[in-house]
Amino acid sequence: MKQILALAGKDLRLLLRDKAGAFFVFFFPLLFAIFFGLIFSGAGDEQSSIPIALVDEDSSAGSAKFIEKLNKAAELEVLPTTRSQAISLVRSGKRAAYVVLTKGFGPASDRMFWGDAAKIELGLDPSRKAEAGMLEGVLTRYFMEGFQANFTDRGKMRGHLQESIAAMNTAPDSERAYWSPLANSLKMMDDFFAQPTVSGDSGQSGEESSGWQPLKVEVSDVSVKRVGPKNPFDVTFPQSVIWGLIGCAAAFGISLVVERSKGTLVRLRMAPLSRRQVLTGKAVACFVSNLGVSLLMIALAIAAFNVRPYSLPWLALAIVCCSLCFTGIMMLLSVMGRTEASASGIGWAVLLVMSMIGGGMIPIFFMPPWMRLVGSFSPVKWAIITLEGAVWRGFSPVTMLAHCALLLGIGTVFFAIGATIFTRRGD
Repeated sequence: MKQILALAGKDLRLLLRDKAGAFFVFFFPLLFAIFFGLIFSGAGDEQSSIPIALVDEDSSAGSAKFIEKLNKAAELEVLPTTRSQAISLVRSGKRAAYVVLTKGFGPASDRMFWGDAAKIELGLDPSRKAEAGMLEGVLTRYFMEGFQANFTDRGKMRGHLQESIAAMNTAPDSERAYWSPLANSLKMMDDFFAQPTVSGDSGQSGEESSGWQPLKVEVSDVSVKRVGPKNPFDVTFPQSVIWGLIGCAAAFGISLVVERSKGTLVRLRMAPLSRRQVLTGKAVACFVSNLGVSLLMIALAIAAFNVRPYSLPWLALAIVCCSLCFTGIMMLLSVMGRTEASASGIGWAVLLVMSMIGGGMIPIFFMPPWMRLVGSFSPVKWAIITLEGAVWRGFSPVTMLAHCALLLGIGTVFFAIGATIFTRRGD
């Protein structure tokens, strides 16, 4: 055991003396986490479309026409549903808002000058206030498009005018004097639209009564219960841990090739030390480095970037399993090339491909479905998901243990393959 610890200590000292290697193991992952965390922290404020849940409680021809416009709107991502489901979707953070077309929306939207305004109930996620104004503007815009169509249709325009005049004429005596000026104006407009020729913009010569409002939007906040990452650094720091593990695997894998090419392994064997002791010492050093860089990243995430893990015990278990997995990967990388140049090129190529398809560069939930499927062949994906399970995914014990068992299995298989090849070469 003394020999193994001495070999591990030697490898750790060599790693720290290599300034370039130490940078990519300890500092590059930190820069990665901060850089992409800052990018993602602003990504949620700018979306090409606002996801909303839409509820039609009116079920009229008028509400159906309005819903058809919203479904075609590029600014919105519409999901038809019920009121209770809509509120639940907003509370869980899956929709930015819900929109309810209340009873009487259709008939009210057909009345242009008389009666109560068409009413829309709007429930908002309080954390997405920036989208509230845009959403109200979009709803008003598409509602008013219906009014514009009425103004350009002489038959519809006269029908609305005559309906409004009739309603005013049947109003109670106490209100009839109040509405009389508007009724006279609407009668003049009706006479105007009855002319044989009407200019395209003549419909705009009508007057409005004081306080007339065609659309009323009632806004209310919805209490939100988050089930995803609460902080962009919840996503980037698990990625930074993986980059630290990648740096360790590459550094120690290449170091074994360097020792073999420069004759260091021969001298170690003359100590005398067995191949098993040499490999075990290298594995212990790699594992300790993996633990060190992982704990450093997580400590900085908690202390400086407000990352609050779902479960610290599960996080500790995930870090240990990820460290063991990448120790096995290190062993396999060390036998992929006989020279330092070939081992470095092959090792980093393999690790970068694993990272690209496994979520080390782009968060897994941003990937298209086909890439997530391909990424299932990458240990990086399972390592990131396991860490996220302890940080923000809220894995159950069964799910967490299953992912940890998978990582241990990958590490064991890779280490066994690498050690077997190393031994058979007789190095």
